[in-house]
Amino acid sequence: MDRRTFLQIAAASPLLASEPAIPNYRIVSRYPKPAHPAMPGPYRGHAVRVRSAHSIDAASGVENASVVRQMLSAGVRALTRETKDRDAWSHFISSSDIVGIKVNCSGAPNIMSSPEVVAGIVENVMAAGVPAPHIYVYERFLGQLRSVHYDRHVAPGVNIQAVETSRGSIAGYDPDTYVEADFFGEDDTRSNMVRLVSQTFTKIINVPNMKEHQAAGVTGCLKNIAYGNFSNVSRSHRDSVSNTYSFIGTLASVEPIPAKTVLNVMDGLRGVWHGGPFSYDPKFRFYPKQILFGTDPVALDRLLIDVIEEKRKQEHAPSIFDRSPAHIRESGGLDPNFNHFVREPRHIEYASKLGLGVYDLARIQLKEIDL
Repeated sequence: MDRRTFLQIAAASPLLASEPAIPNYRIVSRYPKPAHPAMPGPYRGHAVRVRSAHSIDAASGVENASVVRQMLSAGVRALTRETKDRDAWSHFISSSDIVGIKVNCSGAPNIMSSPEVVAGIVENVMAAGVPAPHIYVYERFLGQLRSVHYDRHVAPGVNIQAVETSRGSIAGYDPDTYVEADFFGEDDTRSNMVRLVSQTFTKIINVPNMKEHQAAGVTGCLKNIAYGNFSNVSRSHRDSVSNTYSFIGTLASVEPIPAKTVLNVMDGLRGVWHGGPFSYDPKFRFYPKQILFGTDPVALDRLLIDVIEEKRKQEHAPSIFDRSPAHIRESGGLDPNFNHFVREPRHIEYASKLGLGVYDLARIQLKEIDL
């Protein structure tokens, strides 16, 4: 479909649209689906939100490590209904595990999975009996990962590992686990899973941010565990057209990702309400000062939609669900009234249809904690 035809269709309904055409996906994986996958897991449709006004200083962007650790403790204990941190984390991690902590550094150094949040998670995983060499803080791109300096915040021996040591390097991807789809007639139609995910980790903790995304609408749990664990994913959106509607959930559903992703800890200390997933302009940064917890990525991402929408409403910006061609412009990231793509926040609802979690707000049980 060319750009003109797409915009004509979008113009028929600026805010609502029928389900887009789904590309022909070929999923190749030798890993079976478990009877009880970790995602959406034992707390399907449940979420915990922990807020603290003292968690981060908005003027300086400096996190309060002590408060962040209190937030982590309160959130995981509330989710599991345990009274001790070690017992709570032991719902997800055992001493025999090799644990991958999937951070999001695409907006670094201005926004990323907070070093204080990641350090607190590492401390709790180690307290559950996992030795430092069996813990990996990982991201796809080396430059983004290095810019955050997680090594300065976590225990010695913890692995800080990028999948691609140079852009486009393929050694870190599993050639036998992939999703194949032709979106725009591109030459390379395969997206391969990160080799650490398929072959090394026994458990994964997903640590996304709270960000608007110009193609996907928002980038939360699902996008971080999907696009963050596969190669060759940016090909899904071109000109104004985005295939993120179905591609994100499809990638997230490929085994062994649902079998291994035991917990989502959404870092909402900082956020981006426009121009995401990057954060070049500080005027689009804001500070929700919260962390969301759950095993259900769809439920947490559904709550993320409301956080971003509320902030955009405060800023008099169009909804992320807006599909009007009048709001499409190539330089859309610079003006909150415009966007480069027609966003697809409905990727979250689509993922729910794949069995990855609960989208309906009326069916999401949310516990709110203020510290």
